[in-house]
Amino acid sequence: MADEVVEELRQIRKLLEPKPAPPTPPPAKKSLMDEFKEFLKNYKVLGLAVAFIMGLYLGNLVQSLVKAFIMPLIGLALPNIADLATLSVPVGNQNFLVGDFLVNLITFIIVAFVIFLIVKLAKRMKID
Repeated sequence: MADEVVEELRQIRKLLEPKPAPPTPPPAKKSLMDEFKEFLKNYKVLGLAVAFIMGLYLGNLVQSLVKAFIMPLIGLALPNIADLATLSVPVGNQNFLVGDFLVNLITFIIVAFVIFLIVKLAKRMKID
């Protein structure tokens, strides 16, 4: 009788042992085109490209604004300098050409300010 009980317990133990999980099927193979579409979607490549192109042309627009309007206004304020880009500072027997740097610095500050205003407007319109 003890042997029957032990055998019954063995069968119960065998029934209670967890079964191995069924093997999961491998993921379906994606075509190259599907992978490419997923890449474009996940990394928002199209939006990045549009932002890059818009930034490039915005920079060109602001540079032309600085050359056509801001620099002549600065030239009016500084009557001894015809063109700020040609400004140079003589030190000893060397000439430091600081005018071109100043023009680029002014352009950078204006571009940065315009981008700041665009971002601020986009946040206000909840476009971020």
